This record gives sequence, C-alpha cells and structure tokens, in this order.
Amino acid sequence: MSQDKELLTQSYDFTLPEELIAKYPANPRDSAKLLVYNRQTKKITHTVFSEFEKFIPKHCSLIFNDTKVIKARLFGHKLSGGKIELLINRALDAYNVNVYIRGKVKPDTKIIFIDDFYAKVVELKDDGSRIVNFYNTTDKLRFEDILPIIDKIGHVPLPPYIQRQDNAEDESEYQSVFAREEGAVAAPTASLHFTPEQHKRICDNFEHAFVTLHVGSGTFKPVEASTITDHPMHAEYYNISDEAKDLLDSSIPILCVGTTSTRTVEFYDKHGKIQKGEANLFLHPQNKPSRVNHLLTNFHLPKSTLLMLVASFVGLEESQKLYAEAIKEKYRFYSYGDAMLII
Repeated sequence: MSQDKELLTQSYDFTLPEELIAKYPANPRDSAKLLVYNRQTKKITHTVFSEFEKFIPKHCSLIFNDTKVIKARLFGHKLSGGKIELLINRALDAYNVNVYIRGKVKPDTKIIFIDDFYAKVVELKDDGSRIVNFYNTTDKLRFEDILPIIDKIGHVPLPPYIQRQDNAEDESEYQSVFAREEGAVAAPTASLHFTPEQHKRICDNFEHAFVTLHVGSGTFKPVEASTITDHPMHAEYYNISDEAKDLLDSSIPILCVGTTSTRTVEFYDKHGKIQKGEANLFLHPQNKPSRVNHLLTNFHLPKSTLLMLVASFVGLEESQKLYAEAIKEKYRFYSYGDAMLII
C-alpha cells in the first residue's frame, strides 16, 4: 500500500446500503453484534457484545469516556416570528457558545425559546457556525447555568443520518450507563453497548479509569480536502482524571473504549502529558497511536476522521477489508450500530 494512497480522502470512501444505517438502538444494548479483529493473526471473529469480556486481552486496562450528552437541539423563533433551529456545538468559555443555526440570522438577532430564556447572536463565523450568548430575562447566563434549562426544553441531538425526530427512549439510550460529565453534543457511541451489569463486571475484573472528552458535532464532519492531512481537525475539551493519568504514565497495555477516549489518551501522550485542555488530534495511517494498544469502536461514516483513526490501528488496506466484511455480514453502522474490537 503506497503512502500516497493512505493520504487520499477517496481511499476512505465506500458505499453503504441504506438499510445498514441503524435508526434505533439494539435492545438490550449488549445484543449488538461484535466483530473482533486480531491484528497479529488477522483473524476475524463474529460474535455479540455480551461476549466482549472474553476478548479483552489479559493484563489490560480500559479507558472509558464519561462525557454526558446534553439536549443540545433547541427550537425557537425570532422576534419577527421566523422559526429557528439551534444546535449547540461547544462552549468556548463561560458565556460564549459556538452553535449551528438553521435559519437566517445576523449579529444581535434575538432567538426566543421560552418567555424568559433566549439567545443573542454575537458573531457569524466563516465556517458556518455562530457565536451566541444565552440570557434569562436580562441576565447573561454562564454555560453551566443553561444546562438545567435545556434539559427541560431541549431535544436529544441525534445525528443527521438517523433521519428521525428524537423520542423518549433516546433520552436514555443515546447516553452511556457511565455518563457523568455534562457537555457532549454527540454520544461516545462505542460506550452505548454496555449494560450496567456488564460494565460493573468489567470494572470489577479489570483495571480501568475515566477520561472526559466532550464530543462536538465536528465529529460527524466529513473530510472534504482531497488530501486528508489538509483537513482542519476540530477541537474538543478534554480532562484526564488522576487515576487515568497514573495508568497512562505506566507501561500497562491500554484498551480504549471508543475513538473519543483514544483521541484523548493520544493527545495527552503526544502533546506534553497535559491533563486538561483542548484536543484536536487527527490519527491516521501516517500518524499512528503511540499509547493505545487496543480499540473498541463502532462502524463509521465514509471519508470521516473516525474511519481514518481506525486505519491508524490496522492500516488502510485492512480497514477496507474489515468494512467490506462488516457490510457483507450485515452489521449495523454508525451511532446506534454494532461494534468492532481491534486487539
């Protein structure tokens, strides 16, 4: 496989039958299918997620992302009456929030959600996003103060490819059983497969720790540049617990649950071992992981940075084979889909 081909965005394209896009979660969670790939033997095993523990390498520690999805999709209207849909992307600081808005706005546009809760547009960004401040009557609100409000009036920010409105089931299903730290606008989807019982069993039997990466909507953004290294990687807030730091600073093999915890661990390892800040690491076949040994992940969108991250573990050619196998075996793809374990 030539290095040039590894850097071509087109190399990460594939055709997915529409019926393989999961619109609803597996029920129960651990009934999802699991493809296990052993890199040394190149053996593929088809199983179900309830069997996941049997495939965890011995003497391995697990890293989980404990971010919690907020109800980031809000519906409101302008003073003129024009309808507006707002999707929170990420807090930039205590008051300034980066959002995407469906509907025409300009600076100082007021978007009313309920009588005493509204947003005011501060800035229009070149990338199509907007900066807003939120208010309760006349007081400007800090980001943490809007969370209980949007929890009452907001909607679960299901990814666009699910192509349906959120429902009551999504409030619990689009959230991991160990979600704790509010701030994500997309779920760390490999985490969605764990039942409370299975997660407790794993934590009782394996060393583990939690990191936080607040997943932004940029995680769904396809790579549009023809060369992947020209893609401007999105940044997301991360925090590494002291327990996770101790594990990462040791020589213990690490299994990351999801691409989000992988990005967090690898950013920490490659950028000065700083415990919190903004992570914008782009892993691909020419920027391989340096600390993470094993990966649990879902099946991702064509031309996405997440698919390129998978290829950083197994190489482009093997990732193409694995995805072809998953399609042949009718695995369900994307956020509510099935899982793959790379060991």
